[in-house]
Amino acid sequence: MNTIFSMKLTSSYKRLIPFMHIIGWCIILGVPFFFTGQEKVYLDFKSYIRAILVPLSMMFVFYVNFFVLIDRFLFKKHVLHFLLANAVLVVIAMGTVHFLMPVLSPPPPDEHHPPLTMVIGFIIVNILLYYLVAGLSVAIKMTAGWFKVESDRRDLEKSRAEAELQNLKSQLNPHFLFNTLNNIYSLIAVNPDDAQESVHELSNLLRYVLYESSQPLVPLEKEFNFIRNYVELMRIRLPQHVELHFSIDETTPGTQIAPLLFISLIENAFKHGVSNNKVSFIDIDIRQENKRIICLICNSYFPKDLQQDKSGSGIGLQNLHRRLDLIYPGRYIFTHELKGDEFVSLLEIQT
Repeated sequence: MNTIFSMKLTSSYKRLIPFMHIIGWCIILGVPFFFTGQEKVYLDFKSYIRAILVPLSMMFVFYVNFFVLIDRFLFKKHVLHFLLANAVLVVIAMGTVHFLMPVLSPPPPDEHHPPLTMVIGFIIVNILLYYLVAGLSVAIKMTAGWFKVESDRRDLEKSRAEAELQNLKSQLNPHFLFNTLNNIYSLIAVNPDDAQESVHELSNLLRYVLYESSQPLVPLEKEFNFIRNYVELMRIRLPQHVELHFSIDETTPGTQIAPLLFISLIENAFKHGVSNNKVSFIDIDIRQENKRIICLICNSYFPKDLQQDKSGSGIGLQNLHRRLDLIYPGRYIFTHELKGDEFVSLLEIQT
């Protein structure tokens, strides 16, 4: 949620920057039209230029800093050069204003010169104002730079997450295919007819895996249909001493979910929950409760010999952990543990 809010804030800020500049300067340059004084019915050209001369000089200081000095000196950590350049800039701005003011509106002949201390104080105040404008330019530039860096970081993070997620899905497809083909291969010697039917069912499953699941989200009912077909495919080759309980509830229309999140747990149950000569069981319960999708699987546990098992054991659960972190950060519960001779897995997703 924070990531989405930050991305929206960054995008909104970037769009607002030009309007902020335009509106700000329109207000400053428009002020003289509203304060012409009681002695004037209208504002003539010279009086207007005289009124906006100081704001224009400040605009000059602001944008020279914004577009030139900050990038050239401050961002390169040449602080002394930055301060000296601003000193020259302020002198140019103040000198220009001092030269043009008498030209635009000459003072009355009998005007008395102010005391030297007042002149010095006036100059110091003006210097501070110009440096304040330069500081404002730095603040706005730094803020814009932070938003740009943050935006670039978010884009990079999103691209990296998408690439990693795609890589995880590319690992999942061969892993799923390998395990399923391994099951069908073992079925050929026992029941060729069932093996042939299994190949047909596998083609339907692969169609979903390769095409339907290419989308970031799929309808939950399609995912549930895929799981039903997979379980039925696996049921064909189960020995009679294996007890399978499978329950999957109907879904609320319109619910979307990331594809292929439950298949690793179900594969794991069939892989390690079935013994060739011992009583075995697999209980699979998948249901939707409001906005939660809950998958609870309990099975007998017969660990495979790692020396003989070449089916990629262990890839599925590690893959699932990482996919959940990327797709549902902070919105899922995933536990799996061995309780005596039973293996229990729980996956709960907040959609």
